[in-house]
Parts: sequence; structure tokens; C-alpha cells
Amino acid sequence: MTGSTEGGREDQVSPKTAAALRTAMTRLFEGRPLRTDGRLTKENLYKEAQVSRATMNRAHTILAEWDAHLATHGKATRGEAKRDAVIADLKRRLTKKTQDCTLLEKKLKAAQTAIAALFHDNEALRQQLDKDVSGVVTPLRPKGPRLPR
Repeated sequence: MTGSTEGGREDQVSPKTAAALRTAMTRLFEGRPLRTDGRLTKENLYKEAQVSRATMNRAHTILAEWDAHLATHGKATRGEAKRDAVIADLKRRLTKKTQDCTLLEKKLKAAQTAIAALFHDNEALRQQLDKDVSGVVTPLRPKGPRLPR
């Protein structure tokens, strides 16, 4: 049994067990598990150390270190943190592309409106020319500001 104490509670595990738990804890924190999926859970800790849950629960000092590390660094492993960063970047890029598409759709609608107006004017001018071949052609729309492009 070790002599370490945590909050007045003495660890009730052998030095060999404490070393196995510390080694397992280090492997999990560094993202290189041997026996589990690498998630930072106490279940994975005792499985990595190859001890029972009850034995792990008697290692109060190690569990306090585990809890302190998780409180400081969070439960995400390095792989999960990297994955989350990639997802956040993809979401940011998707948002930007969606905004770009929305702007292009608005420009396309404006262009459709301008083309439709020009087509209508062109048809009206052709009809006017067919009626009065020798006459002067006058525009149907008054001159004004151009449509935005």
C-alpha cells in the first residue's frame, strides 16, 4: 500500500498498481492508448492499466490528478481536438461559400430582370419597325439611370 494521501484519504493500492495507473494515465493523455479507444474516461483508465475499477477507485491521489487534468485540459483527446478544429474550419468555409452563393443569386436575378426588360424593348422596337419602316424609331423607355450590375 502506498503512503500517499489525498484529502486525508490514504491510497490503498500497491506501488506496482499506482505505477500501472500512472503509465496508463500518461498514455491516454498523450493520445497513444494500447487497450482502449483513447477517450478520456475512468473506464478507459482502469482498462489501460489492466486493473479493476475497484482497485482504481482506491488510488485517490491518482484519481485527483486525473480529475485536475481533465478540469484544466478538458475531456477531448488530441485527435478529437484536431477533428473539432477541422469541423469548425469547414463550417466557417461553408458559411462563407453560402454567403457568396447568396450574393451571386441576387446578381443573377438582377441580370434576369435586365435581360427580360431588354428583350421586351427589343420586341417592341421590332414591332414598331415592322409597322413604320420609314419612320423614326423612338425608345419605349425613358432614359434614366442604368440597372446595377
